[in-house]
Amino acid sequence: MIANERNPRIPGRAALLASIAVLAVSAACAGGSAGSAASEWPWGTDSVAPEAFARELASADKPITVCTAPPFLYRVGRIPGAVLHGPASSPEGLNSLTAWAQTLPRSTNIVIYCGCCPLSQCPNLSPAYKALKGLGFTRVRVLLLEDNFKTSWIDRGHPYER
Repeated sequence: MIANERNPRIPGRAALLASIAVLAVSAACAGGSAGSAASEWPWGTDSVAPEAFARELASADKPITVCTAPPFLYRVGRIPGAVLHGPASSPEGLNSLTAWAQTLPRSTNIVIYCGCCPLSQCPNLSPAYKALKGLGFTRVRVLLLEDNFKTSWIDRGHPYER
């Protein structure tokens, strides 16, 4: 099911599961070490706001979208066409991402996102961004989901699929 501003509803059970998942991950992130302050984020200006990215998804020159969230959040809801490599804060997730990226041209347009918790506390975006830039990718950006995927993407009417 793909939802957008014309069809923003998730069936009742799925909405409840999505809310529980977001709360669980947010609590886990809040209990862990805090992420870097915005001024220390490694991506600097290599970022994109949700509204601008939603427009890009509708264009002919769509970027490759990579989800760095835990797999259960990806299953609950994701950006249409996004590929999952798991949390980049784990060795398995980071290895999956880098192995996949080895096959791509270094000029590939890539947008990474997580949305597991507030952006300021996300443990997955910095390692993913650093790994892709370290491999020589020149067009890597981070989707700025300030609160979490549900609040900063789904609730604002941007397209998603389950």
